[in-house]
Parts: sequence; C-alpha cells; structure tokens
Amino acid sequence: MSILTGKKILLGVSGSIAAYKAADLASKLTQADARVDVILTGAAKHFVSPLTFQSLTGRKAYTDADLWRSEAHVLHVGLGHSADLLVIAPCTANTLAKLAHGQSNDLLSITALAAQCPVMVAPAMDVGMYEHPATQENVRILRERGIYVAGPAEGRMASGLVGRGRMLEPAELLGHIRVVLGRATGALAGRKVVVTAGGTQEAIDPVRFITNRSSGRQGYAVAQAALDAGADVTLISTPTALAYPVGANVISVRSAQEMLEAVLQESAGADALIMAAAVADFRPRNVAGNKLKKRDGIPQIQLEAAPDILASVASLNSGASRPQFVIGFAAESRDLLANAAEKMASKKLDMIVANDISATDAGFDVAQNRVTLLTPDGNVEKLSLRSKFAVAEAIIVKLVGLWE
Repeated sequence: MSILTGKKILLGVSGSIAAYKAADLASKLTQADARVDVILTGAAKHFVSPLTFQSLTGRKAYTDADLWRSEAHVLHVGLGHSADLLVIAPCTANTLAKLAHGQSNDLLSITALAAQCPVMVAPAMDVGMYEHPATQENVRILRERGIYVAGPAEGRMASGLVGRGRMLEPAELLGHIRVVLGRATGALAGRKVVVTAGGTQEAIDPVRFITNRSSGRQGYAVAQAALDAGADVTLISTPTALAYPVGANVISVRSAQEMLEAVLQESAGADALIMAAAVADFRPRNVAGNKLKKRDGIPQIQLEAAPDILASVASLNSGASRPQFVIGFAAESRDLLANAAEKMASKKLDMIVANDISATDAGFDVAQNRVTLLTPDGNVEKLSLRSKFAVAEAIIVKLVGLWE
C-alpha cells in the first residue's frame, strides 16, 4: 500500500459504539506507514480512550481539552492544513449535521471547517436515524460539496435492529481511503482503465468446464494499482476467491465470449486496456444440455478456437472504439521473450508482460511474480521476484510513462 506511505491522515472519531472499529482502522493505517493523528469528540471518549489511539499510532490523540492549551498555535488550523486526508469514522448523525451546516463547537468540527484536504466520512448510526429525512438531506449536502461518503452498510445494529447504518469494516474503509487519495494525487486521475482478471471457464455441460490455473491475483493487483493512481477502473473478472478492489466497477463474466463482449463494450473510449486475464485458447465445440453421465461412457469432446480478445481489439480502428493504449500478458513455458515479442507485434500492443509459467516460485498459485516488460521500441525490462502488487505498480508506472 505504497499510496499510504508517509501520508498524513487525520482521523476524527465521534461518539458511536463503532468507535472500536476506528481503533482498528488507526492501527491498519499506521501499519501501512501512514502518519495518523486522531481527534476524539467528547462523546467518543466514552467508548474508546485517547490512550488507546496513542498506543496504536505512536502519536498524540487530541481532544477538546487541547483547544485551550498552549502547546500548539491555532491547533485546528495546523491539523487541518497539514493533513493529506481527513477521515471521520465513525461519523454520527450529529457530526454529519454539524458538517452540513457549518457548526463548529468542538475540535473536530472546527478542524473540518479549516481543512484544506479531501474529507471522507463513514456514517454510523441506527437505521431509523440514517433513514430520517434530515440525515438524508445532510448526506446529500455533503456529497454535493465534494465530501466522500463511504457507506454505511446494512446489518445488525447494537439496538438489535437490522438495516442500513452500520459503519463499514476497517479493511473496506482502507480501500475507500486509497480511492480518495488516488483521485486527489494520482497520475491517472480522470482516466478510464479497463482491467481483465482471472481464468475463463468454457462449459462442457451444465456443471463442468475447462479452465486454467489463474487465480486472478495479478489482475486484481493491477486494478488496485490503477485505483491507487487515481484511475476510474473497470474490472472484468471471472469467478475468483478474491475480494473486489474497493472503488472498481466490477463486471462478472465466465467464458471468453462473455469477456470479449464486455471488453469491447467497456474499452470503447477508454484510455487503457490491460488484459491480465488468462483467456482460454480453446473451448468445447458443443456444450451438452444435460449433465454428462458416467454410465453413458467417456464423452468425446471436440474443441474449437475460443475468441481472441486482443486480436479483436487490435482490429478496431483508432478512435472512440479503441483504447488509447493496450497492454497484454504472455504466459509462456518456453521461448518466453520470443513468443512475447511475437504476440506484442501481432496484437499491436503498446506493452506486453511476459511471465514464465514454468517457474515454481512465481506466477500461478503463489503471491509473487517475476516478469519481463517489453515495448515495441525494443526495450526489455526484467523485474526480479516481488509481490504481485509490486509488479502491478511497475506496470502502472510504465502505463503512465506512455502518456509522457
């Protein structure tokens, strides 16, 4: 999560039982190498103490009492002007109302008024309070002002009621924080990037299919790296065990044909297409309408070529129907660079990521990868073994360079 490294995050905590989640969020941000300063409202201190946050962040946690001390000059201005992002989580109905109407009667609310950075709120309250017209109007006002509203989620409340009003879990909030920071400072802010991920599934009968060993991890990492860079990301994904990157527009597909249709639709007018998915080369010529039974003998499955998505994109005329830049992947078990270079030329790619699938410590089934990046000008960059997210970041850096 290099997007958080060195970032100054100001975490506001208001009076909700969900304040205990804020402690977890502060811990996660600190572990990601962000510098976290915390402001607790008077009500928040009834749920979690300032000492808890100080222990987790290694930094002072501020309360209203600090407004009247002399350690800092105009404390709220200093906090509001130095932060890269103000996050209020949990944000109660009362705090939402204060923000919407410019009230400033405690350290958190006056710091929010003074803040020069993006602001994100994570509402947390009982279902009736969140659905109340006054709260909904306050949320509308804040959104119109550009404040990022994350959640709330549906679920069981402390009251025992079930509905919308639960604060998002810290891991999900971390994803929203990355989205806001990316949009504010990312090199791809305002650009649309389409990413494909996972291995396609080609049906044999209603319950069986032909697929490959792709887990989707590399494609999901590319989507997250593009989000961190501020891009508007559409992720076209086959079924995987992975959680969707927060902020991505996800389109679920199974077969190569479904992925082709989604790619052609979503990449029209896109700034970039990154084809990280492992798309089947072959598919059954005929799909059985009923489950094949063992008693009927061993079936003879005839194969045919599956749609070639990159070839279809390459055939598009430059303009509104074709992405400005197209990056492909080559998973090879022999003649890695030669085969990758041939694919890059035949598919008219702006870059290709060559991956040796015979390696046991990289590629399929593991969290690391070792790839080579090739461009049409003959540049070859070999990346040492690293996490798939680090590989994804290198790909996005190269993509940004294509515009320079």
